[in-house]
Amino acid sequence: MKINTNIYILALVVMLVFSCKNEQKKEQLMQPQKNMLAKDILGNPKYLAISYGGYRKNTRNLQPTIPELKEDMKILAAMGIGILRTYNLQFSHASNILKAIKELKEEDSSFEMYVMLGAWIDCQNAWTENPNHEEEDADANLIEINKAVELANEYPNIVKIIAVGNEAMVHWAWSYYVQPSVILKWVNYLQNLKNTDQLSKDVWITSSDNFASWGGGDKAYHNEDLVNLIKSVDYVSMHTYAYHDTHYSPAYWVNDTIEYSTDLDKIEAAMLRAKKYAISQYDGVKSYLDSLGVKKPIHIGEYGWASVSKGLYGKDGSKATDEYKAALYYKHIRDWTNKDGMSCFYFEAFNEIWKDAQNPLGSENHFGLFTLEGKAKYALWDLVDQGLFKGLTRNGNPITKTYNGSKEELMKDVLVPDTQPEVINN
Repeated sequence: MKINTNIYILALVVMLVFSCKNEQKKEQLMQPQKNMLAKDILGNPKYLAISYGGYRKNTRNLQPTIPELKEDMKILAAMGIGILRTYNLQFSHASNILKAIKELKEEDSSFEMYVMLGAWIDCQNAWTENPNHEEEDADANLIEINKAVELANEYPNIVKIIAVGNEAMVHWAWSYYVQPSVILKWVNYLQNLKNTDQLSKDVWITSSDNFASWGGGDKAYHNEDLVNLIKSVDYVSMHTYAYHDTHYSPAYWVNDTIEYSTDLDKIEAAMLRAKKYAISQYDGVKSYLDSLGVKKPIHIGEYGWASVSKGLYGKDGSKATDEYKAALYYKHIRDWTNKDGMSCFYFEAFNEIWKDAQNPLGSENHFGLFTLEGKAKYALWDLVDQGLFKGLTRNGNPITKTYNGSKEELMKDVLVPDTQPEVINN
C-alpha cells in the first residue's frame, strides 16, 4: 500500500502539536499557585465572597463531615466563590473546612478557595439573664483567638484574614456584646504577633460588625477606643441589613410617593431603595473614617435577604420576604460592590436550620442561596441554566432549581410591600 507522504507529515505535525500542548498544560497544573494575599483577593470580582456554615441538622452538635464540606466547596467554587467567612472556633467546623479545602487542593492543584476565619468574642456572663457588657469572657475569648492563630499558621495558603468577633460591639446583640476596648485589645494582640513573626504579616486582621459599630450611625458608638480600633485593623468589615430594617427602620421601605403601573414595578422600586439604603450605611462608615483622617479599605462583611419568614418580615409584617426579592437584592449588591472594588460576604451560602430550630419558618433558617437539600434559589437559576453545577450534588441530590424552575409558581409567593406615601405639607 502506497503512503501519501504529505498526509503522513501532516499527521505527525498534528500529533506533535497536541503532545506539546498536553505537556504545557501538565506543567501549568504542576506549577505552584501564586501566593494570593488578602489585598489581592478582597475587592477582586474573580474571588466572590460568601458567609458559609455547612450545618445540615437542627443542632450544631451534629457537625458536617469533611466529605460533605468538600461537596459544598465544589458547589461554591463552581459559582465563582473564592473566599468564604466562618464565625467561631468552639466547634470543629472551621478547622474541618480548612482540611476539606486542603484535600481538594491536593486532588486538583487548580482548586482555589480562601478563608476569613472568625474568632467569636463574648462579654462576661454572655447568654445569661445578666450579661456584663463592661467585662469580657477573657478565658473563652483567649481560646478562640489562640485557635485562630493556630489554624492561620497551619494553613497559611488558605487563611488570609482573621476577624475578631462577629457583631460583637453592636448594642442590640444584648446577650453578648462587648465594648470596643475588648476588640481593640485582641486586634492589637494579633497585630503584635505579626510584628514578632508569630503570625504571618500577610494575614489581615479586622472585626466584622454592624455599620453602627464602626461609627456609621448613632454617635453613641463614637469613642476613643473605636477610633484606635479603626486605626489598628487592616480594613473595616461592616455589616448592613436592609432586610431587617424593613421592620426596625421601615421608613425607607414604605415611603414612596410614586404611582406604579404594576405590582412588579412597585417591588423592583422597593428593592432599589433597599440597595440605596445599604449604600447609605456604607457612606456613613466612610464619612466617619474620613472625619478621622483614616484611609482604610471598607468591605461588606455581611448582608443578606431571607426567602421565607413567618414573622416580622413576612405577609403579616413588612412583606419583604420571598425568593424574587432576595434575588434582586443579591444582584443589586453584587453589582454595586463589584463595580466599586469591594468584597461582599453574602449571608449565606446554604440554609441552616439550627439557627431557629423551634421555628422552621423563621427567617434565620432561610438566608441561603441554596436550600438545605441543595436546590438553587431564584438568584442562581441562571447559573443552573448555564450548567455550572452539572455533576455536583449536595446530600446526594443534584443541583436543581426551586419551584421546579417555574417562575409562574415562584411569583405566587411574592408579596407586594405596603407603601405609606410621605405627607407633603402645603
